[in-house]
Amino acid sequence: MNQRCNETKVMRDPIHEYIHVDYQIIWDLINAREFQRLRRIHQMGTSYQVYHTAEHSRFAHSLGVYEIIRRMVNEVKGLDAFLSEVEKIQIMCAGLLHDLGHGPFSHFFESILTPNHEQLTAMIILGDSDIHRILVKYASDLPEQIVSILNHSHPNKVMSRMISSQLDADRMDYLLRDAYFTGTSYGTFDLERILRTLRIIEDRLVIKESGVHSVEDYIMARYHMYWQVYYHPTSRSIEAILYAFFNRMRDLIVKNPRYLDDYPMFQFLKPDHEITLKEHYQLDESSCFYGFQCASDDEDKILSDLAVRILERKLFDYADFSSSDDYALMKLRLIDLGFDPIYYLYMDKAEKRPYSPYNEDTNLIYILMPDKTIRELSQVSAIVNAVVYGQAKTEMKLFYPKEVNK
Repeated sequence: MNQRCNETKVMRDPIHEYIHVDYQIIWDLINAREFQRLRRIHQMGTSYQVYHTAEHSRFAHSLGVYEIIRRMVNEVKGLDAFLSEVEKIQIMCAGLLHDLGHGPFSHFFESILTPNHEQLTAMIILGDSDIHRILVKYASDLPEQIVSILNHSHPNKVMSRMISSQLDADRMDYLLRDAYFTGTSYGTFDLERILRTLRIIEDRLVIKESGVHSVEDYIMARYHMYWQVYYHPTSRSIEAILYAFFNRMRDLIVKNPRYLDDYPMFQFLKPDHEITLKEHYQLDESSCFYGFQCASDDEDKILSDLAVRILERKLFDYADFSSSDDYALMKLRLIDLGFDPIYYLYMDKAEKRPYSPYNEDTNLIYILMPDKTIRELSQVSAIVNAVVYGQAKTEMKLFYPKEVNK
């Protein structure tokens, strides 16, 4: 497993400057077909239709998570001695592979497809895949070890928390990367300072008290990125149309199972169908857009209209939603205009706290005080305390065709 490359491989990266690969297993995994598929999945789902430069992929993000993990195991004081070389390789593999199961348009597709992306990631790592074959070539139990890290069942809890917790490599990369590619400053924070002030105390990753301000910036970066970028109403409008398209196709398939004959890329929509690894590999945004092109000429007027709206960015409009009366009135207006509200009226609720210290296992950030005691972040930071105990922000919107407002 610890076979090294003939020389360190480097890839340029706008966030980390370089991605460094020292171990041959990491290089082999990067070149596996299932990992290369992530080039064809946008990191930010539909947000690239709002921020025109947000064209970065799950592939780039996964490399970034790996790079932060690689730096952590080599640079965080105490972590080098806490982990064996085998454990370091395991956690680097886990960081690299953590998003293998994502479908087209990233998190959106989890409203369309089951199982979720975490379960699909495990299926790929454990199943009949090139990724699995590469892993077992180096160690027969490596797939199981990686999955246990990702699902938090590994006995060494620190390894799981490095990838998935309130302060982890996954969040640190996507905040910086998404801020960079959207051209916004909301997601910026001092990654270098956080890495320099990270420590391992017994079996817990903690931040030195001198790094609290950097962690506060990180918490606020999450808050602003969610409300200014990830929950942007235009992006949610596109998701509403996508959701309507796949719902309409599902309804057509129920009426006529042969409907899928013209849409081989959407076989996963068959009732009670469990997606195979082959189907998942072939399911990416390119295949979806080919399906939308085909559907734009479909005899079903609703399906073809929704497909054209996706292809030509004819978005739904939106309005704040506060009561069932708002929904009922909009439903009547749509019916009067000839729109079926099942497909042309979408209610969406957005709610997010950037830090919620209510779960002992993953949702706490600990601060190492000068007197060597350890305290939870909201007990040290007035800013984070206000976020934790303040009123949670919630936003509810109705999405509907713009024709309603004409």
